[in-house]
This record gives sequence, structure tokens and C-alpha cells, in this order.
Amino acid sequence: MTKEDNLSLVIHKKGDLRLEQTPIPTELGPDEVLCKTHSCGICGTDIHYWMHGYMSSFVVTDPLILGHEVSALVDKVGSNVKHLKPGDKVAIEPSLPCRMCHNCKTGMYNHCPLSNKQVKGSPNFHGMLTRKFTHPADFCFKLPDNVTYEEGAMVEPLAVAVHAVRRVNLTLGQTVLVCGAGTMGMMCLAAAKAHGASKVIMTDINQFRLNVAKEMGADETILINLKTFSVEDVVAQVKQSIGNNGEDGGQGGVDITFECTGNEGSTKVAIYSTNNGGKVALVGLGPLEVKAPLVNASLREVDIIGVCRFRNCYPMAIYLLETGKVNLKPLVTHKYRLEQSLDAFKKMIEPDNNAIKVLIQCNQDF
Repeated sequence: MTKEDNLSLVIHKKGDLRLEQTPIPTELGPDEVLCKTHSCGICGTDIHYWMHGYMSSFVVTDPLILGHEVSALVDKVGSNVKHLKPGDKVAIEPSLPCRMCHNCKTGMYNHCPLSNKQVKGSPNFHGMLTRKFTHPADFCFKLPDNVTYEEGAMVEPLAVAVHAVRRVNLTLGQTVLVCGAGTMGMMCLAAAKAHGASKVIMTDINQFRLNVAKEMGADETILINLKTFSVEDVVAQVKQSIGNNGEDGGQGGVDITFECTGNEGSTKVAIYSTNNGGKVALVGLGPLEVKAPLVNASLREVDIIGVCRFRNCYPMAIYLLETGKVNLKPLVTHKYRLEQSLDAFKKMIEPDNNAIKVLIQCNQDF
């Protein structure tokens, strides 16, 4: 290890976030690359680690470099690496599966027991909010010339949305509800539109985000007032937006819902707003247990579908960006230098902060 400048954002425990120098690996494996981070997006998961010390079942127990939504410049390549060279612009897929277990061999490497423990930026495995890091070359995806580093840092959340769309088998002309207009909700909106959804309705508690959702292609938006929130009222608004409440035998809800908040009330809205025989994809992470109207979903044959990160989705996500089928530029509301990382995190938790995707730029020399 060498101790040249490798400033990194490290969480030590709940509420304890520090900028520190960390070692740069000097030994490069034959199948690895050494990368210089350009942009790293702040994810809701990062905020949970900082504010609560955990996210779902992942608990911070040791100092951890954060960051898993990353674009980077290839600095050095291992002896076996042929598809990349120094100077290439790449998006980084952060999970590191074993490649040997049943899940990996059947293509579901996002369920690899090792991958569940080895996701960069999650407890026990350092992330990439740092100047330099090493990574397996086959999980580094070269970006086309017309895709920027900023867009490259958003390939990771876009890949989650691509996986969600695949999980529900969204088809041309279907109607869609997206609960939550944060980063993941916006990604699901973009992916659904790119896959042929005829109408997308968005809900959120923030009018600014809903305005951006309209710019991104949302057909209808519903602003939720937390003080007067009623599941029944929101469901009625969704059905009204579709144009039929189902009373005359027509469609009573949307075909597909992407629940992107993890909130219990929003999960209820998602189920009740979905038409008989429809599908609800649980994209957002919330408490480990929530109350949900499962009997209602069962009797109406509404499928509840889990979404765990992604698998084999980076090429599709990059294609959507390269061809212009998805435009993520409106989502970047704030940029900070690595030295300003603490300010960036504080920005994310400001009330009415009008922040959607906050990017931290770790190197300014390329």
C-alpha cells in the first residue's frame, strides 16, 4: 500500500462521517483495474448508514468508505485485462459475486451469498467515494463517448430500474404508477417510458421533484400532503388519472406499480392502485416488516414482486443513455468536490432541499 493522496469519505459509526486519507493498493491482480473516481452519487442507502448506522439488515460495525454509484477513469490494468486500457471511461458495477455458487451459475448473481456481503460501499466492504480504488475488470463497463461521467455515475440506479422493469415484464402500452419521485422513482419513470409505457403517474410529497418528473416525461403527478394523507384519497386520484374507476367494468387501476419509497402507507397505495391481475414491484427499501393488504392483493391476483439490485443490466442501462432513449441530465441538481462531501450529505437531509441526484466529484484533473 502507498499513502499518496487518496482522500476518502469514511463513516465510523452512526452520525460519524469523516474525510480521511486511506491507502491506495499497490498490487494489482491480473483481472483487476486501478481506477480514478470521477463522480459518485449519494444514495439513500448512504444517508441511512450515516443517520442510523444501518440500512435494512446491513449494519455499520467498522470504519467504511462509502460510495457505490460511480464513474471512473481506468488508470492501470492487470495482465489479463484485454477489453479495457488506461484512459477508458467506465461505469462501475459495485457488487462482487463469487461466480461459483448455484445463484451465480444460473445467472442470478445478485443473490450470491458472497455478493450480498460484498457490495462496495456496504458494511464490511469499502466503497469508491475516494480518489483511487481497484475493481474486477469484468464489472467495469466502458462508456460511449457521448455519455458523460455524470451520467455514468447514474448507471447504477438506472440498472436497478431496468431490472425492475424486467422483473414485471412491462410491455408496450401498459399504464404505470411510480410511488416516490426520488432518484429511484425517476429512474423507474425513465425506464418504464423507454420500454413503452403508455402513461406514467408519479406520486411524491415534494412539488419540486414532481415538476422534474414532468420534465422527465411523467404524464400525471399527484402531490401528497402528509398532514392530510389518506390511502383512499390517493388511490382515488390514481384511478381518476387513469380515467376509469372500474365501476363500469373498465380498468380500475394501473397495470404496473413501482413502489420506490419503502413507506408503509405508500406500499398500501401501490397495492390498492394496481388493477386486478397487475403487478407491484417493491423497489424502495424500508423497515424489515410492514403491514400490507396481502389478502386484497391475493384475491385480486395482484403479484407482489421483489427487486434486489440488478443482474446483467449495465449494458442495457448504458444503451438507453447512449441512444438518448433515457435522459438523466435533469436529475443532477447539485455537484460537490470530494473535499465538500460533508456539505453534500447535509444538503441531502435539508427539509425541502430540492435535491434529487447529488454528485460528488472526486478528481478534477480529467
